[in-house]
Amino acid sequence: MLWFFNKMCTSQACLRGKTVVITGADGGIGRETARDLYGRGARVILACMNMEQAYEAIQDIKNNPPSRLNKNEYKNNAGEFAIYSLNLCSLKSVKNCAKSLLTNETAIHILINNAGVACPLYEKTEDGHETTLQVNHLGHFLLTLLLLPKMQKSSPNCRIVNVSSVVHIFADIDFDDINLERSYGSFKSYAQSKLANILFTKELARKLKEANLHGINVYSLHPGIVATGLLWHVDKVLFPGFRFFINNMIGRLLYKTAEQGAQTTIYCSIDEEVANETGLYYSNCGIATSCRIANEHQYLEKLWNVSCRLLHLNPDEDFTTILETVSRQLH
Repeated sequence: MLWFFNKMCTSQACLRGKTVVITGADGGIGRETARDLYGRGARVILACMNMEQAYEAIQDIKNNPPSRLNKNEYKNNAGEFAIYSLNLCSLKSVKNCAKSLLTNETAIHILINNAGVACPLYEKTEDGHETTLQVNHLGHFLLTLLLLPKMQKSSPNCRIVNVSSVVHIFADIDFDDINLERSYGSFKSYAQSKLANILFTKELARKLKEANLHGINVYSLHPGIVATGLLWHVDKVLFPGFRFFINNMIGRLLYKTAEQGAQTTIYCSIDEEVANETGLYYSNCGIATSCRIANEHQYLEKLWNVSCRLLHLNPDEDFTTILETVSRQLH
């Protein structure tokens, strides 16, 4: 990215004794986030679908420090790793992953909902939901609710970080056709899911406050334009030749590296300045402005209600009861 637009997280926070869960941490900005937090002494949990890639990621991370550290500093302060299987296309897998985490981990201090897809063609998951919606929003919605009681016990100073995108500004949500059965477009679907990340962040922050559950803050963010696997399908998502145009014409000016793209995620996860902020949207290691409808109460409430119903939860119940109900789904 243009150098004067690219901010790095400058926090010196140490995470020794802290446990971090990162979805989709086997590649892209997820891997770079894991690398940074591992270098700060955290127990970093990679929640991934591809186990082989996750093991390869761990070897890469252990051998290659982030640019801010030299090898000796990195080795002396390094944390530890664990891998858990998570396929967000399957709500059963989400529940199994959560159950394993709740059983095996003594605490969870930071949850980073990072994994994402952009499907070029319309497809549904085994649960009957449009794939991009489930992977980018609904699966993370469920995982978050399931892990919240553990995070509550691990608080104060716990954080939930939802990786969104600036493309949310192009989105609207038709709550009567949230699975886009009548009007699918791959870019439309992706943008909708990224708007959902921000709406979920704001409404979850409000629900936590309303239920008097303190010590867990929620953040959403735009990482920047990063050349990750999501761009593989971009020709089909936008128009043929778009990827070539971006890569060769303006990519060098606009792109962030994966390490640069991870900085706002890291910032929201650890920076001391944002420790008392919740429900906000960030870009380039600072508060940013989300689109108008991302702040409309009716959108926040409607998405919450629809998401609960898709997960067979009653949105009319109070938040504490919803958490108890969803926890019972594990037994």
